[in-house]
Amino acid sequence: MAARNKARKRAFQILFEADQRGASAQEVLADWVRHARSDDRQPPVSEYTMELVEGYAQYADRIDDLIATYAEGWALDRMPVVDRNILRLGAYELVWVDGTPDAVVIDEAVQLAKEFSTDESPSFVNGLLARFKDLKPKLRRD
Repeated sequence: MAARNKARKRAFQILFEADQRGASAQEVLADWVRHARSDDRQPPVSEYTMELVEGYAQYADRIDDLIATYAEGWALDRMPVVDRNILRLGAYELVWVDGTPDAVVIDEAVQLAKEFSTDESPSFVNGLLARFKDLKPKLRRD
């Protein structure tokens, strides 16, 4: 598995855990880093995983507003937890990270949805992130 793919998967898992625990993403990230340092069986948390989680945390309120606004027919709190956190991660990387091509970000998010969510989730994630891609210049300005 490619390093960035693995980093995205771990960032998604951290966001998911934070959502489930009602904790901040930074708190869960710190737990993962501390656990990796104290237990040799746990892989270290990569720099890119940390960048993704910290970047999401910086824009968390804005990202949740975007998802709630553009996810037609879905209230954020009624959305499946897996989908919500895949979208949070994808939205952050798509809108605020310049180093990865948009198509790669969307494809990676769709792959996470295929692996961790329902049969309908990949098309939902793809559609919403494609919308964000089209609106990206506006979303960054706002």
